[in-house]
Amino acid sequence: MSAPRPGPARVPVVGAALLRDGRVLAARRTAPAAAAGRWELPGGKVEPGETPAEALVREVREELGCHVAVTGWLPGAADIGTTHVLTVATAVLLAGSPEPDPVEHDAVRWLAAAELDDVDWLDPDRPFLPLLAPRLGEDGPS
Repeated sequence: MSAPRPGPARVPVVGAALLRDGRVLAARRTAPAAAAGRWELPGGKVEPGETPAEALVREVREELGCHVAVTGWLPGAADIGTTHVLTVATAVLLAGSPEPDPVEHDAVRWLAAAELDDVDWLDPDRPFLPLLAPRLGEDGPS
């Protein structure tokens, strides 16, 4: 019997745990329909030739109009369906103020650790919340 062949590579997706003043930024999705109204850590797909950190900086700039710096990575990864896999970086705001792009998000909120359960998170983001909660309040590099 031969070893199982690996399936197709999953598309890497990065999420930003943007930290400020003991809070993390959450963004409410507008699309696709199955995700509309639910909250996520902003981010997106890693494009060919990009590092995950470069993709995260680009995605936050495109989606929220601000510039961030990656300060570390939370452990683990979460499947997004059968085709994508999410990793999450901690980041700090360098310039600008997060403003939702109506194409992707219709609202943003800064949440303290005690408020993480106040919003309906997308399932792939949920495993990172317990890892993130103890880091809230740390604005320096992780």
